[in-house]
Amino acid sequence: MNSLFEEEIRGHHSMRDHLLSVVSDADLGYKLPGYNPTLGELLVELGDLQGVYTHSFEAFTLDWAHRQLPPPPAPITTAGLRAWFQAQDDAMKAALDRFTEEELHIDRIDRGGFVASPFVQHQVYREAVYIFYGKLSVYLKALERDAGEQWAAWVG
Repeated sequence: MNSLFEEEIRGHHSMRDHLLSVVSDADLGYKLPGYNPTLGELLVELGDLQGVYTHSFEAFTLDWAHRQLPPPPAPITTAGLRAWFQAQDDAMKAALDRFTEEELHIDRIDRGGFVASPFVQHQVYREAVYIFYGKLSVYLKALERDAGEQWAAWVG
C-alpha cells in the first residue's frame, strides 16, 4: 500500500468536487457555441478519463476505448455526478493501493509508445485533469460563476 491517492490525487479531485458545489443542475445543460459539449457532458468526459487511467493501473496498458463502471448518471445532475465521481475515486484508490511505494516507480504501464511507472502515469493523469479544469473555467466564465480564490490560484 502507498499514499499516492490520498497525498496527491485526492487534492486534485477536490477541485472537481468544489466545482460541483459552484454550479447548479441547470448549469450542467449549458453549451458553448459550435461543436462543444454541455457542461455536464464535459464533466462526464472527465469521469471517463479517470476510468481510462484507473483501468491502466489495473491492466498495465492505457486503453482509450475502456470506460469505467458504473456508467455516468442519467440524467446528469450535480448529485448524480458527485456519487459517480465518488465511485470513480474509490475504484482508482483501490487500483493504486495495491502497489507498494517501491512498485509505484517500476515501469510497467504500456502507453502505446512508451512504458511508464504508475507514479509517472499519475503525473500524466494529473496534467490531463488540469487541462479539463481549464476547459471548465471557460464554462464558468460564460456562466458568470466565480469558483473562488482557490480555483483561481490552482487553475487560473
